[in-house]
Amino acid sequence: MNERLSGGLDSYVVVDLETTGLQPSKDRIIEIGAVKVEGGKPVDTFCTFADPKMVIPSNIQALTGITQDMVAGEKTPDQAVKEFIEFCGNMDLMGHNLIFDYSFLKHQAVNQKMKFEKNGIDTLKIARIVMPELESRSLTSLCEYFSIDRKHAHRAYHDALATHEVYVELQKKADEEQEGLFLPKPLIYKVKRQGPITPAQKAYLNDLVKYHRIELNVSIDSLTKSEASRKIDNIISEYGRITR
Repeated sequence: MNERLSGGLDSYVVVDLETTGLQPSKDRIIEIGAVKVEGGKPVDTFCTFADPKMVIPSNIQALTGITQDMVAGEKTPDQAVKEFIEFCGNMDLMGHNLIFDYSFLKHQAVNQKMKFEKNGIDTLKIARIVMPELESRSLTSLCEYFSIDRKHAHRAYHDALATHEVYVELQKKADEEQEGLFLPKPLIYKVKRQGPITPAQKAYLNDLVKYHRIELNVSIDSLTKSEASRKIDNIISEYGRITR
């Protein structure tokens, strides 16, 4: 097909995150980029760094180009997510491997007691069905196939914009019987709220750090209750308890 399918969604928010790792229960958001699309055209953008209050791993810095200095003093991930949710309003989401980005956003939202239930479109899932002949359906591979500029790859806003362009191109490739692929579906990701570190945990963790002369790679104040519990267990396992 040479024209876009008439049944595809033409108003949505495309989102892409950069994070310190792959696990939303342990890792943190360092950048959110989004493009608001209405009538098939980008009309607004959202882009912000977030200070994870932890050391960004060297491999993530190399991949994204985002350094510790770039995020230092920026809004916290929970503040960034709150602003992003306000930016989205009631619009559906789009992303490439969308559940990854949604999982991080949902963790932050739930921890802030904010409702964040969305429908979404995953361009990775669409590409796997519409273009099964491709060896890879990564965003980089699809952009190369469709000759979409990737000069700023692995930066959130530019990846979000590229995802929108890939979605448009995939519609041109699809058959009429594949129209349903381009409609939003409920995003299912269950997560329990993680409360902040307790005063008792904070005091004991500070004592452990001082006693064993450890330098943590994360701010103690930024830990959740479960993160603090894991950190305490790991320190005791490696260094031992405090002996008087």
